[in-house]
Amino acid sequence: MERFEGYIFTALCSTNFLISCLLFSRVTREQREPYMDELFHVPQAQGYCHGKFNEWDPMITTLPGLYLVSVGVIKPVVWLAGLTGQVVCSTAMLRFINLLFNCGNLYVLYLLVCKLHLREKTQTTSRRILSALSLSTFPVLYFFNFLYYTDAGSTFFTLFAYLMTLYGCHKASALLGVCAVLFRQNNVIWVAFCAGTLVAAKMDEAWKLERAKKRDEKSPASQVPLSFGGVKKTTLFMLEFLSSPSQVKEVLLVAWPYAVVGVGFLVFVVLNDGIVVGDRASHEACLNFPQFFYFLSFALFFSLPVSLCYHRALRFLQAVKRQPLFFVFAACVCLLLVWKFTAVHKYLLADNRHFPFYVWKRLFQRHELAPFLLVPAYVFAGWNFLDAIKPRSLFWSLAFLACLLAATVPQKLLEFRYFIVPYLMYRLHMPLPSLPRLIGEFLLYTVVNAATLYVFIGKTFRWPGSAATQRFMW
Repeated sequence: MERFEGYIFTALCSTNFLISCLLFSRVTREQREPYMDELFHVPQAQGYCHGKFNEWDPMITTLPGLYLVSVGVIKPVVWLAGLTGQVVCSTAMLRFINLLFNCGNLYVLYLLVCKLHLREKTQTTSRRILSALSLSTFPVLYFFNFLYYTDAGSTFFTLFAYLMTLYGCHKASALLGVCAVLFRQNNVIWVAFCAGTLVAAKMDEAWKLERAKKRDEKSPASQVPLSFGGVKKTTLFMLEFLSSPSQVKEVLLVAWPYAVVGVGFLVFVVLNDGIVVGDRASHEACLNFPQFFYFLSFALFFSLPVSLCYHRALRFLQAVKRQPLFFVFAACVCLLLVWKFTAVHKYLLADNRHFPFYVWKRLFQRHELAPFLLVPAYVFAGWNFLDAIKPRSLFWSLAFLACLLAATVPQKLLEFRYFIVPYLMYRLHMPLPSLPRLIGEFLLYTVVNAATLYVFIGKTFRWPGSAATQRFMW
């Protein structure tokens, strides 16, 4: 980065950290004791702080990456500062680890924005910096910077791994991918995505070569085929590519570090008899296809300032007019999936501390037909999603969609935290928005963050028969 841009970004990081520390102080004063999932995470980390690495809470479902990093950071600080007593590995000190990850996420997001939009001639310093700042304050992610959850660290290592992939450092990317998996097991999907981008690049080259030979200018490699003929043509090409030993060998020579991670993960699944470490009864995989539609709606809402405009809405209507049968077919498939594959987790119906509880109760349960009436919105959200990433290559888009389906569909529980990494990946690969749109996005995120923190701090309540203070959260 240029020196002037470096100064501005450094000042921004410092300001962001200061404001986050002030908010952190307020949240910690109001909620000193562990809350929600912290009731499991904090004691486990404190056990690690005392060297009890053989003890494990069976209610924890993730691997110990968060606790290992916490101990690795806190112990040297405690030794250098000569701290003793209850302050060592206290709830506040453990939560502070996520503020450090917040700084790391801002920096990695900035590097990703610079790398992914390197060729855009119209990009400016202000747009790059504001885009990174806005994404680092993405409401669902930003809220969990103030609690001891795995989300901040999981996001950091996943994005860092992808950044290394973009720079061609595949061994480093695979190692960072292992760190991401230690924070949350399903991050292995995004390790596979890193490898998938390499496969997609090879496919794009072969696709362009084939189109050039046939002189078919109507099938550019950057366009996702929204037609039956396009889908058939693409599928046949992919099968031919993957059945070619020379092509597979060429890909493996580059992507082998990710393959090693994948094999290691399969060994873990076999030895562990599943992906979940503990509390398996509450985290069973299923085919919950509407979860993908929930993500599309979620992405549409949070990307409104940068993705939706009058011209895009007009293009959608024109697309429906040109290909009515395709959109009717898509709507019918959505209706079928909503009808036959909607799964509702017991936590979603029982825990009124989470925002999804109210989304489900006041929207989906308002009427028995409500889930089906939302299908047109799903179709539009899906089209808008594909149109936003249209500048990306065909096979990159297919790899991303495959990983997105793998990350969302098996999840029975509607939990907005599970959408953090998929949404950031989607938003990062959109064309770099204009400055007014970025300001609109940042203002939207700021308003949502302010409202969320206000509700968490100020709108407490109690359950009948319980003296514990309850708070609303994502």
